[in-house]
Amino acid sequence: MLVKICGIQTKEAAEAAVKNGTDLIGFVFADSKRKITAEKAATIAASIPNSVQKVGVFVNETVERMKETAELVGLDYIQLHGDETPDIAEQLPYKIIKAFAVDLENLSAIQAYPCDYYLLDSPKGKYRGGNGKTFNWELIDRLSLSRGKIILAGGLRPDNVDEAIQLAKPAGVDVSSGVETNGVKDMEKIKQFIKQAKLTKKG
Repeated sequence: MLVKICGIQTKEAAEAAVKNGTDLIGFVFADSKRKITAEKAATIAASIPNSVQKVGVFVNETVERMKETAELVGLDYIQLHGDETPDIAEQLPYKIIKAFAVDLENLSAIQAYPCDYYLLDSPKGKYRGGNGKTFNWELIDRLSLSRGKIILAGGLRPDNVDEAIQLAKPAGVDVSSGVETNGVKDMEKIKQFIKQAKLTKKG
């Protein structure tokens, strides 16, 4: 089970995620309470081993800016979390994670997008993603997507990630607010989330 810890803003949080076995670290470069500058992300990224993949989260950013940021930080993946069209993804020389809010109206738009992973998230609140709310995981059964390309997000926490994995059978899980206390990454919650996700067998 792939685990992505997103919204990393400090070296300490990155180290806790790496030490406990995360597969991907996410930096948010879009408007969010977890936004980080490319320069600060590059400093943190320098301490992350190559075995852990670095993901940059962008919302409706220009291709040029995404490429510049990716090069500076040393990103492995670009996560498109806005209304980016397929041709935007095709212009980026990086692996792509495309985020989709899962609701009944949106199901048909998800299928044909050119990406390495589909990140299925709850419908957006104030910001795209990071709202700490789950969606109806059973809706995934209506998508003709390979489970091997699905990363599940939205309201996951150490105490519900096992149920989510058993129901949705994704390739990976993504967490941000679910491993925070008072809006700050909590080292113990990071540890518990990764441990629980790695232990859980798909249903």
